[in-house]
Amino acid sequence: MIADPHQDPTAFWEEFYLTKRTTSSGRATAALMRIAAGLTPGRALDLGASHGDDVIWLAQQGWQAYGCDISETAVARARARAADHGLEHHAKFERCDLSVAFPQGEFDLITALYLQSPVALARAAIIRQAAGRLRPGGHLLVLSHAAPPPWSLEATPSTIFPTMAGELAAVGVPAPGLKVIAAEIVTRPGRGPNGTEAMLEDNLVLVQRCLV
Repeated sequence: MIADPHQDPTAFWEEFYLTKRTTSSGRATAALMRIAAGLTPGRALDLGASHGDDVIWLAQQGWQAYGCDISETAVARARARAADHGLEHHAKFERCDLSVAFPQGEFDLITALYLQSPVALARAAIIRQAAGRLRPGGHLLVLSHAAPPPWSLEATPSTIFPTMAGELAAVGVPAPGLKVIAAEIVTRPGRGPNGTEAMLEDNLVLVQRCLV
């Protein structure tokens, strides 16, 4: 995704959802499903919810799930999909520029799944604030692209992708009250626009706020 880094983020992501990502995948993130399967449902927040697949899946598992995204188009589509599933009271969405304001309240699970942007995004500050909004016993899951896919035409230097050390620093660990449950490189199958298949690498960080 080639973009002018100085472009207005709201305008960029509105254009992206209007012209490039116009439909939902209909699938929740595999890493989220694996991790959330072992958690007791509570109040969840997804940062950068896109079309709402992860929020809707969490609601189906019994969570009171909230999603926020900077694109009003994405939010409107996510709300419509939740209503189609009869989950509008359990999967709720709001338009929010996380670089300016963070959703209110505390949460049992906060997810930042591929919260990466070619235009301005105060990502580290957002993730740090998310860690501070966990209830005692709550979890923060951060999943990020660790390297460009082999079919990328942009020849993006790998140094612009988050490192594991950088992700842990963004979360704010080591820190009193936060326990690292997992910090690892995970792989998943991917398919490029020309049908090329490859295993893609992601950073996965899972932390928990201690009960005491």
